[in-house]
Amino acid sequence: MSLAEDTRDAARRRPFLLAALRADVVNYTAAARYLSDDVDGDTESIATALRRFAESLPDPDAESRTAAVSMRSGLGEADDPDDAVLAVGGTALAPDAGSLTGVVATGDVDARALAHVLGRLDAADVDVRAAGVAGDGLAVAVERRDGPDAVRVVEDALAAVPAE
Repeated sequence: MSLAEDTRDAARRRPFLLAALRADVVNYTAAARYLSDDVDGDTESIATALRRFAESLPDPDAESRTAAVSMRSGLGEADDPDDAVLAVGGTALAPDAGSLTGVVATGDVDARALAHVLGRLDAADVDVRAAGVAGDGLAVAVERRDGPDAVRVVEDALAAVPAE
C-alpha cells in the first residue's frame, strides 16, 4: 500500500480522528505523530496525506431525528423476553425486574443514531450497561441515578445525528 492509503486506513480505524478531519479541527502534525506507529513514513509526509484525505471527506452534516423518548424504571434480567425493553443474546431486560433505567426512543432511529447516542452518553460520563436498536426502536440501559441525565442526552443527541 502507498503512504496515502496507509494514512487513510489508519485514520479510519480511529473514528474520533475521522470526525475531527471532517470538522477541520485537526493539528495535522500532531495527528501525524499520533499515527506514526501505524504508518511507515516521516511526520510531514503523513501530515500531507492527512490534509489531502481531509479535503476529500464530506462536511459533517447533521440531521434531526423524530423520535419519542421515554424512561422505563426498574429494568433487570427477566426470563420472558416477550416483556423485555431490550434483549441481546440470551439476556433480556424487562421492567420491574431490577434497578436499571431504560431510555427508549421510538421513531426515526437506526444504528447511526445509536452510535451517536452512545458517544454522547460516554462524553456525559453516563455508563451504559446495555444498548440496542431494531426497527423503529432504540434502547439504552443505565444505572437508576443516571436515568434523567440519560433522557436529556438521548433527546439532544437525536436532534443532531451525523448524516454520514
